[in-house]
Amino acid sequence: MTKPVTRRHLVATLAAPAVLAVLVGCAATGGSVVSAEDDQAALLTRTKAYWALIQKNDRVGAWAYEALSKDPAATLEGYLKRGGITFDAVEVRGVRSIEGDRAIVTVWMRYSLPLLRVKKLEAVLEDEWRRIDGAWHHVQRPSVMFPTAQ
Repeated sequence: MTKPVTRRHLVATLAAPAVLAVLVGCAATGGSVVSAEDDQAALLTRTKAYWALIQKNDRVGAWAYEALSKDPAATLEGYLKRGGITFDAVEVRGVRSIEGDRAIVTVWMRYSLPLLRVKKLEAVLEDEWRRIDGAWHHVQRPSVMFPTAQ
């Protein structure tokens, strides 16, 4: 003999998966739903701000945009030692990809290496970014001169 389904049992059975789905969705997005367009716009905004600071040679300001700044073993002093390049022009050309908390942004630049007396080189960089604590941060490429985080 089957027992009759009560309204309370029916609601609990139907509502539990819906509530669970909402909670999992909130946990995965930090409590808010962000569209792909908003995510890309936030990434481009931070990328442009970062490269504007780098072009102005404001490395202290740029430090806040670096993933290294979130590493307790890294220091601002060590980061500042990585200089040696001046940027004459920088253009953020767009987001190539966003996969979870990692992204690649295409950046064109014209730069000089004053210590080597090399001027006006051009390059297109596939610039890596990582989302940390809900904000996008620039990922420093390993340096031959400074192979470990400073």
